[in-house]
Amino acid sequence: MTTTALVTGASGFLGGYVVSELREHGYRVIATGRNSAALPTGGPTIAGDLDALATTTAPADLVIHCAALSTPWGRWAEFEHANVTGTDRVLTYARRNGVRRIVHVSSPSIYAAARHATNISEHQVDPGNRLNGYIRSKIAAEALLQRSRQHSGSPEIVILRPRGIIGAGDPSLVPRLLEVHEKIGTPLFDGGRALIDLTSVQNVATALRQAAETPGIDGEAFNLTNGDPRPFRDLLDQLFTVLGRTPRYRSLPTRPLYAVAGLLEKIYGHLPGYPEPPLTRYTLSTIAYAQTLDITKARTLLGYAPHVSLDESLAAYV
Repeated sequence: MTTTALVTGASGFLGGYVVSELREHGYRVIATGRNSAALPTGGPTIAGDLDALATTTAPADLVIHCAALSTPWGRWAEFEHANVTGTDRVLTYARRNGVRRIVHVSSPSIYAAARHATNISEHQVDPGNRLNGYIRSKIAAEALLQRSRQHSGSPEIVILRPRGIIGAGDPSLVPRLLEVHEKIGTPLFDGGRALIDLTSVQNVATALRQAAETPGIDGEAFNLTNGDPRPFRDLLDQLFTVLGRTPRYRSLPTRPLYAVAGLLEKIYGHLPGYPEPPLTRYTLSTIAYAQTLDITKARTLLGYAPHVSLDESLAAYV
C-alpha cells in the first residue's frame, strides 16, 4: 500500500528536496506551500499558508513539516504566527486527517549562545533562550508538539534539528555571506578558527524520510550535520576558491562587537518598519563561536549516514 506524505513548505529550499526524496522512494506526496508557482509538479498540491491547511481535508499517513519563518531578525508576532501558531495548524490538520506521525524540522539555533560549544547533544537546550524571536519560536513549537503527545488521538512526534543547510538552491546561508563580503568584506573573529557544522540538503531530506519510517521513536529529537566540522575560515576559503573570487577578510574583536550588536538591536527595534540591524547577536554567535553537534543518536536510531559531502554541496551551489 502506498504511503501518503504531506510536506509543508514544499515550495521552499528544503521542502523541494524532501518531496523529491519521498517520491524516489515510492511515496505519494501532497506538496503544500505559499508559493504556488514554486510547488513541485507531478502530484497533488495545496497552495496556501498553514492557516488554510488547518481546514484542509486531504488524508495522509504522515506530515513532514518544513515550513517556517527563518531569519535572524523580525517581530515576535510574525515568528509566533508562522512557527508556533503554524505548527498548531499542522497538528489540527493531522488530527482531522488521520495522520500517524509528524516529522518536524526544528533548528539547532535553539542551542545558540555567546560561547564555544562542541559536541552538543539533544538535551542541551535552554528553554529560556531569548537570543532572538526565531529561537524563541522554535523552542515554543517543539514544546507545543511534545505536549500534544499527552492527548489521545494525537499523532506521533519526531523532531529533527539540521545545522546550516547548504546545497544547490540555498536561498539564505551562502547568499548572506556573499552579500556581506561584497559590502564590507567577510568578518573574521579569532582568525576564523571557530569550528562550524553544516549539513548538505540531500542528507537532511534523507534523514527526514528515515525519521518518517523508523518505528519506536515517538517524542525523540535528533541533531543533524554532515559530521564534518571545519574552521570558519577554511570553509570561506574553499567557497571563494570555487566561486573564483578573491576573499576580503576583516579581523574584528568578538566581545566589543557583541555589545555593539545588542545596542543596534535596541535601536533598530524602535525604527519605523523594524529594519534588520547590520549586525545581530545571533549572527555573531553563529560565526564567532564554535558550535558542533553530536549526531550519534541519529546515526544509531535512524541509521543516518551523510552520503553527500560538504565539498559536493559547495560545488553544487556554485
